[in-house]
Amino acid sequence: MSIWDDVVGQSAAIEQLTRAAEHGPVHAYLFVGPSGSTKLEAARAFAALLLSGGDDPTQRDARLALAGTHPDVREVRRTGAAISADQARDIVHTAALAPSEGDRKVLILDEFHLLRPEGAALMLKTIEEPPPSTVFIVLADFVPHDLVTIASRCAQIHFVGIADDVVAARLVTEGLAPGAATAAARAALGDLDRARVLAADPELSARRDAFAGVPHELDGTGAVAVRRAHELLEMIDEAAAPMTARHATELEAFERQAEQLGRSASRKPIDERQRREIRRHRTDELRAGLAAMAGTYRDTATNGGTTDVNGCAEAIARIGRAIEALERNPNERLLLEALLWSLPDAQGVL
Repeated sequence: MSIWDDVVGQSAAIEQLTRAAEHGPVHAYLFVGPSGSTKLEAARAFAALLLSGGDDPTQRDARLALAGTHPDVREVRRTGAAISADQARDIVHTAALAPSEGDRKVLILDEFHLLRPEGAALMLKTIEEPPPSTVFIVLADFVPHDLVTIASRCAQIHFVGIADDVVAARLVTEGLAPGAATAAARAALGDLDRARVLAADPELSARRDAFAGVPHELDGTGAVAVRRAHELLEMIDEAAAPMTARHATELEAFERQAEQLGRSASRKPIDERQRREIRRHRTDELRAGLAAMAGTYRDTATNGGTTDVNGCAEAIARIGRAIEALERNPNERLLLEALLWSLPDAQGVL
């Protein structure tokens, strides 16, 4: 057993962090890598190493840090669409407090690629020169312009998308059949969290086939584009049902706990987090589906299925631009309808 057991496919990052702990940690670290690359698990493991001084996950400090419940490890997540100035002020205040138990405190700041500019300005000085007892671990999917200055004050640790075979192997160790694990890993695009969601999704293959088959159904008319966009989005809505059920169970448990403790508690943070999870699930589904659609055009061009290779290349480029646009939270229906209407006539290309 190791504190690093839940950090998957990141041997270089683990080696860097282990070496950093041995030689004395610096004041701030920036973990950069895609969603689902086990950055949060690595942050908890590193906090466990800093507080316990060893690699035993059963040691009390390590066990609590790994579970996210150690009093000297504070995990901060955004409460809205982005990390606001008010939340940044709270982080600065928390950083100044003395540790509760030992001589070191760790602040794990999640999704910091969504930090607002005013929040970055408020936090720069604190991350640059925190109290001696405080270590920051900043997690970000990428480094946007507003985070560049803060990033320059941190030791950067890079995380990579997890290879499909590594994701599949992990799912098998968690009890999934090899065939289902392979299918979920391929569809997850290096995201272990998403692979776990997809592993419990019996309609995964049907959705991938539906997206991949769209190019064969287009005829250049808006009617077909609108109909297929509607059908694909309905399939994505249905795919979110297990997550919605899990959210309902989570809220019920929250309400029961509040009742047992005899105090009211705001469920707003939970509601906001669950909405973000649903939104991310939909975006991931669209991204994976569009990738399958692009694969149809690519396979047609490379396997001699058409003489219009340029038409296939243009279709792939348009799909790529649509995938990029998903990061800007567009109206999904309008984006998909417009894309399908713009793609080459299947009769002429495929």
